Amino acid sequence: MSNIRFLRTFVAIARLGSFSEAAEAVGLTQAAVSLQMRSLEDEFGRVLFDRSGRLALLNAAGQELLPEITALLEHYDRIRQPKPPAGQFIGQLTIGAIVSSMGILAKVVSQLKKEHKQLGIRLVSGKSSELTHKVVRGEIDAAFVVGTGRRYPGTRWTMLYQEPISLITHTSITDSDPYAILTQQPFLRFDRSQHTGRQIDRVLQKMSIVPQDFLELNTLEQLLGLVRREVGVTLLPVLNSLQDAELDGLKVLPLPATLGAPTRDIGLMEKRDNPRQAITQELHKRYKALVVK
Repeated sequence: MSNIRFLRTFVAIARLGSFSEAAEAVGLTQAAVSLQMRSLEDEFGRVLFDRSGRLALLNAAGQELLPEITALLEHYDRIRQPKPPAGQFIGQLTIGAIVSSMGILAKVVSQLKKEHKQLGIRLVSGKSSELTHKVVRGEIDAAFVVGTGRRYPGTRWTMLYQEPISLITHTSITDSDPYAILTQQPFLRFDRSQHTGRQIDRVLQKMSIVPQDFLELNTLEQLLGLVRREVGVTLLPVLNSLQDAELDGLKVLPLPATLGAPTRDIGLMEKRDNPRQAITQELHKRYKALVVK
Protein backbone atom coordinates (compact mmCIF):
# COMPACT_ATOMS: atom_id res chain seq x y z
CA MET A 1 0.00 0.00 0.00
CA SER A 2 1.21 3.51 -0.75
CA ASN A 3 2.74 5.47 2.06
CA ILE A 4 0.06 7.13 4.19
CA ARG A 5 1.76 10.44 3.43
CA PHE A 6 0.80 10.06 -0.23
CA LEU A 7 -2.84 9.92 0.78
CA ARG A 8 -2.50 13.00 2.99
CA THR A 9 -0.93 14.82 0.06
CA PHE A 10 -3.82 13.74 -2.18
CA VAL A 11 -6.35 15.18 0.30
CA ALA A 12 -4.34 18.41 0.58
CA ILE A 13 -4.37 18.84 -3.21
CA ALA A 14 -8.11 18.16 -3.30
CA ARG A 15 -8.65 20.81 -0.63
CA LEU A 16 -6.30 23.48 -2.01
CA GLY A 17 -6.61 22.84 -5.76
CA SER A 18 -2.90 23.33 -6.34
CA PHE A 19 0.21 21.13 -6.23
CA SER A 20 2.33 24.08 -5.08
CA GLU A 21 -0.01 25.05 -2.21
CA ALA A 22 -0.37 21.42 -1.18
CA ALA A 23 3.43 21.06 -1.20
CA GLU A 24 3.71 23.97 1.22
CA ALA A 25 0.96 22.53 3.42
CA VAL A 26 2.59 19.09 3.75
CA GLY A 27 6.18 20.34 3.86
CA LEU A 28 7.43 18.98 0.52
CA THR A 29 8.70 20.38 -2.75
CA GLN A 30 6.30 20.64 -5.66
CA ALA A 31 8.38 18.07 -7.55
CA ALA A 32 8.05 15.60 -4.67
CA VAL A 33 4.28 16.11 -4.59
CA SER A 34 4.06 15.46 -8.34
CA LEU A 35 6.06 12.24 -7.96
CA GLN A 36 3.83 11.10 -5.09
CA MET A 37 0.68 11.63 -7.14
CA ARG A 38 2.14 9.84 -10.17
CA SER A 39 2.93 6.89 -7.91
CA LEU A 40 -0.58 6.99 -6.45
CA GLU A 41 -2.15 7.04 -9.91
CA ASP A 42 0.05 4.10 -10.97
CA GLU A 43 -1.04 2.11 -7.94
CA PHE A 44 -4.74 2.82 -8.43
CA GLY A 45 -4.43 2.30 -12.17
CA ARG A 46 -6.23 5.48 -13.12
CA VAL A 47 -5.64 9.20 -13.61
CA LEU A 48 -6.97 11.17 -10.62
CA PHE A 49 -6.42 14.79 -11.67
CA ASP A 50 -7.42 17.09 -14.49
CA ARG A 51 -4.11 18.72 -15.36
CA SER A 52 -5.36 20.67 -18.38
CA GLY A 53 -5.45 24.02 -16.58
CA ARG A 54 -3.30 25.83 -14.03
CA LEU A 55 -5.18 24.26 -11.13
CA ALA A 56 -4.92 20.63 -10.03
CA LEU A 57 -8.55 19.56 -9.92
CA LEU A 58 -9.83 16.09 -9.16
CA ASN A 59 -11.44 14.35 -12.11
CA ALA A 60 -14.39 11.96 -11.70
CA ALA A 61 -12.12 9.12 -10.56
CA GLY A 62 -10.42 11.36 -8.01
CA GLN A 63 -13.74 12.65 -6.69
CA GLU A 64 -14.93 9.07 -6.28
CA LEU A 65 -11.86 8.15 -4.22
CA LEU A 66 -11.74 11.29 -2.06
CA PRO A 67 -14.35 10.29 0.59
CA GLU A 68 -12.85 6.79 0.85
CA ILE A 69 -9.33 8.14 1.34
CA THR A 70 -10.53 10.76 3.83
CA ALA A 71 -12.34 8.09 5.86
CA LEU A 72 -9.27 5.84 5.75
CA LEU A 73 -7.03 8.62 7.08
CA GLU A 74 -9.49 9.44 9.86
CA HIS A 75 -9.61 5.77 10.86
CA TYR A 76 -5.82 5.54 10.75
CA ASP A 77 -5.49 8.59 13.00
CA ARG A 78 -7.92 7.06 15.49
CA ILE A 79 -6.20 3.70 15.79
CA ARG A 80 -2.71 5.18 16.06
CA GLN A 81 -3.67 7.26 19.09
CA PRO A 82 -2.00 5.61 22.10
CA LYS A 83 -4.27 4.71 24.98
CA PRO A 84 -3.62 7.28 27.70
CA PRO A 85 -3.01 6.38 31.34
CA ALA A 86 -6.14 6.45 33.47
CA GLY A 87 -7.34 10.02 33.97
CA GLN A 88 -4.73 11.50 31.61
CA PHE A 89 -5.06 13.25 28.24
CA ILE A 90 -2.29 12.83 25.67
CA GLY A 91 -1.80 13.80 22.03
CA GLN A 92 -1.68 16.88 19.82
CA LEU A 93 -4.68 19.06 18.92
CA THR A 94 -5.30 22.27 17.03
CA ILE A 95 -8.19 24.34 18.36
CA GLY A 96 -9.58 27.47 16.69
CA ALA A 97 -11.38 30.39 18.32
CA ILE A 98 -12.78 33.76 17.36
CA VAL A 99 -10.72 36.63 18.75
CA SER A 100 -13.20 37.49 21.51
CA SER A 101 -13.06 33.91 22.84
CA MET A 102 -9.30 33.45 22.64
CA GLY A 103 -8.37 35.02 25.99
CA ILE A 104 -10.47 32.69 28.12
CA LEU A 105 -9.67 29.68 25.93
CA ALA A 106 -5.92 30.31 26.34
CA LYS A 107 -6.40 30.38 30.11
CA VAL A 108 -8.33 27.09 30.02
CA VAL A 109 -5.75 25.43 27.77
CA SER A 110 -2.87 26.59 29.94
CA GLN A 111 -4.42 25.03 33.04
CA LEU A 112 -5.29 21.79 31.24
CA LYS A 113 -1.74 21.40 29.90
CA LYS A 114 -0.32 21.85 33.40
CA GLU A 115 -2.46 18.94 34.57
CA HIS A 116 -1.75 16.74 31.53
CA LYS A 117 1.95 16.89 30.71
CA GLN A 118 1.72 14.84 27.50
CA LEU A 119 -1.03 16.98 26.01
CA GLY A 120 -0.16 19.48 23.28
CA ILE A 121 -2.70 22.07 22.10
CA ARG A 122 -2.06 24.66 19.40
CA LEU A 123 -4.46 27.61 19.27
CA VAL A 124 -5.36 29.50 16.10
CA SER A 125 -7.62 32.54 15.81
CA GLY A 126 -9.70 33.69 12.87
CA LYS A 127 -13.11 34.69 11.63
CA SER A 128 -15.92 32.39 12.64
CA SER A 129 -16.75 31.44 9.04
CA GLU A 130 -13.11 30.59 8.27
CA LEU A 131 -12.72 28.43 11.37
CA THR A 132 -15.99 26.63 10.65
CA HIS A 133 -14.78 25.58 7.21
CA LYS A 134 -11.44 24.46 8.66
CA VAL A 135 -13.31 22.11 11.01
CA VAL A 136 -15.41 20.78 8.13
CA ARG A 137 -12.28 20.17 6.02
CA GLY A 138 -10.49 18.49 8.93
CA GLU A 139 -7.73 21.12 9.14
CA ILE A 140 -8.34 21.72 12.85
CA ASP A 141 -9.84 19.50 15.54
CA ALA A 142 -12.49 21.90 16.83
CA ALA A 143 -13.35 25.59 17.06
CA PHE A 144 -15.14 28.01 19.37
CA VAL A 145 -17.27 29.94 16.89
CA VAL A 146 -20.47 31.90 16.37
CA GLY A 147 -23.56 29.79 15.81
CA THR A 148 -25.40 30.55 12.58
CA GLY A 149 -28.10 27.90 12.71
CA ARG A 150 -26.53 26.07 9.78
CA ARG A 151 -25.52 22.48 10.40
CA TYR A 152 -22.77 20.81 8.40
CA PRO A 153 -22.90 17.05 7.70
CA GLY A 154 -20.72 15.04 10.04
CA THR A 155 -20.26 17.85 12.56
CA ARG A 156 -21.52 18.52 16.08
CA TRP A 157 -22.42 21.91 17.57
CA THR A 158 -22.43 22.29 21.37
CA MET A 159 -23.79 25.55 22.77
CA LEU A 160 -21.63 27.46 25.25
CA TYR A 161 -23.51 30.66 26.00
CA GLN A 162 -25.49 33.53 24.50
CA GLU A 163 -24.44 37.18 24.34
CA PRO A 164 -27.25 39.77 24.19
CA ILE A 165 -26.91 42.30 21.39
CA SER A 166 -26.96 45.73 23.03
CA LEU A 167 -26.45 49.39 22.24
CA ILE A 168 -23.08 50.62 23.49
CA THR A 169 -22.37 54.32 23.92
CA HIS A 170 -19.91 56.54 25.73
CA THR A 171 -20.97 57.53 29.25
CA SER A 172 -21.08 61.17 28.15
CA ILE A 173 -24.26 60.45 26.14
CA THR A 174 -27.11 61.11 28.54
CA ASP A 175 -29.96 60.02 26.26
CA SER A 176 -31.24 56.50 26.98
CA ASP A 177 -33.57 56.14 23.98
CA PRO A 178 -32.01 53.62 21.53
CA TYR A 179 -34.01 55.02 18.60
CA ALA A 180 -32.81 58.58 19.19
CA ILE A 181 -29.20 57.54 19.77
CA LEU A 182 -28.99 55.31 16.69
CA THR A 183 -30.42 57.98 14.39
CA GLN A 184 -28.48 60.95 15.78
CA GLN A 185 -25.01 59.56 16.56
CA PRO A 186 -22.28 58.32 14.15
CA PHE A 187 -22.70 54.55 13.85
CA LEU A 188 -19.78 52.13 14.11
CA ARG A 189 -20.78 48.99 12.28
CA PHE A 190 -19.59 45.41 12.68
CA ASP A 191 -18.44 43.71 9.47
CA ARG A 192 -21.51 42.64 7.47
CA SER A 193 -19.58 39.88 5.72
CA GLN A 194 -19.76 38.05 9.08
CA HIS A 195 -22.86 36.46 10.61
CA THR A 196 -22.79 38.83 13.61
CA GLY A 197 -22.71 41.87 11.33
CA ARG A 198 -25.67 40.60 9.30
CA GLN A 199 -27.53 39.84 12.52
CA ILE A 200 -26.99 43.42 13.72
CA ASP A 201 -28.16 44.70 10.34
CA ARG A 202 -31.41 42.76 10.77
CA VAL A 203 -31.89 44.37 14.20
CA LEU A 204 -31.61 47.82 12.61
CA GLN A 205 -34.11 46.82 9.92
CA LYS A 206 -36.59 45.63 12.56
CA MET A 207 -36.20 49.00 14.27
CA SER A 208 -36.73 50.74 10.88
CA ILE A 209 -33.52 52.69 11.48
CA VAL A 210 -31.06 53.86 8.84
CA PRO A 211 -28.05 54.86 10.95
CA GLN A 212 -25.39 57.45 10.16
CA ASP A 213 -22.73 54.92 9.14
CA PHE A 214 -19.24 56.16 10.02
CA LEU A 215 -17.08 53.06 9.54
CA GLU A 216 -17.20 49.26 9.48
CA LEU A 217 -14.76 46.93 11.27
CA ASN A 218 -14.55 43.19 11.91
CA THR A 219 -13.15 43.32 15.45
CA LEU A 220 -15.44 43.86 18.42
CA GLU A 221 -12.61 45.06 20.64
CA GLN A 222 -11.64 47.81 18.17
CA LEU A 223 -15.23 49.01 17.97
CA LEU A 224 -15.43 49.21 21.76
CA GLY A 225 -12.21 51.20 21.77
CA LEU A 226 -13.61 53.71 19.28
CA VAL A 227 -16.79 54.14 21.33
CA ARG A 228 -14.60 54.75 24.39
CA ARG A 229 -12.85 57.52 22.42
CA GLU A 230 -16.27 59.04 21.63
CA VAL A 231 -16.03 58.38 17.88
CA GLY A 232 -19.57 57.01 17.75
CA VAL A 233 -21.98 54.38 19.04
CA THR A 234 -22.37 50.72 18.13
CA LEU A 235 -24.57 47.65 18.37
CA LEU A 236 -22.62 44.63 19.58
CA PRO A 237 -23.07 41.39 21.48
CA VAL A 238 -22.00 42.07 25.06
CA LEU A 239 -19.11 39.68 25.57
CA ASN A 240 -19.41 37.35 28.55
CA SER A 241 -15.67 37.76 29.02
CA LEU A 242 -15.84 41.53 29.54
CA GLN A 243 -14.74 42.69 32.97
CA ASP A 244 -15.98 45.86 34.69
CA ALA A 245 -12.65 47.56 33.98
CA GLU A 246 -13.06 46.93 30.25
CA LEU A 247 -16.47 48.65 30.34
CA ASP A 248 -14.99 51.76 31.95
CA GLY A 249 -16.18 54.79 29.99
CA LEU A 250 -18.90 52.79 28.25
CA LYS A 251 -22.63 52.53 28.80
CA VAL A 252 -24.55 49.39 27.78
CA LEU A 253 -28.21 49.93 26.94
CA PRO A 254 -30.66 47.07 26.32
CA LEU A 255 -32.65 47.03 23.10
CA PRO A 256 -36.45 47.36 23.12
CA ALA A 257 -38.22 44.21 24.32
CA THR A 258 -40.30 44.22 21.13
CA LEU A 259 -37.22 42.98 19.24
CA GLY A 260 -37.31 39.66 21.08
CA ALA A 261 -33.93 39.92 22.85
CA PRO A 262 -31.55 39.13 19.95
CA THR A 263 -28.40 37.26 20.98
CA ARG A 264 -25.18 35.97 19.50
CA ASP A 265 -24.66 32.25 20.17
CA ILE A 266 -21.17 30.97 20.94
CA GLY A 267 -20.40 27.26 20.88
CA LEU A 268 -17.97 24.46 20.11
CA MET A 269 -17.95 22.91 16.65
CA GLU A 270 -16.19 19.63 15.87
CA LYS A 271 -16.49 16.51 13.75
CA ARG A 272 -18.87 13.88 15.15
CA ASP A 273 -16.17 11.23 14.81
CA ASN A 274 -13.44 13.40 16.31
CA PRO A 275 -11.13 10.91 18.10
CA ARG A 276 -10.20 13.62 20.62
CA GLN A 277 -13.74 14.39 21.79
CA ALA A 278 -12.91 13.68 25.42
CA ILE A 279 -10.38 16.53 25.33
CA THR A 280 -12.54 18.99 23.38
CA GLN A 281 -15.50 18.37 25.66
CA GLU A 282 -13.28 18.96 28.70
CA LEU A 283 -12.24 22.30 27.16
CA HIS A 284 -15.92 23.11 26.59
CA LYS A 285 -16.83 22.26 30.20
CA ARG A 286 -14.03 24.36 31.69
CA TYR A 287 -14.65 27.29 29.37
CA LYS A 288 -18.35 27.29 30.21
CA ALA A 289 -17.60 27.21 33.94
CA LEU A 290 -15.65 30.47 33.58
CA VAL A 291 -18.12 32.47 31.50
CA VAL A 292 -21.61 31.28 32.41
CA LYS A 293 -22.72 32.99 35.57
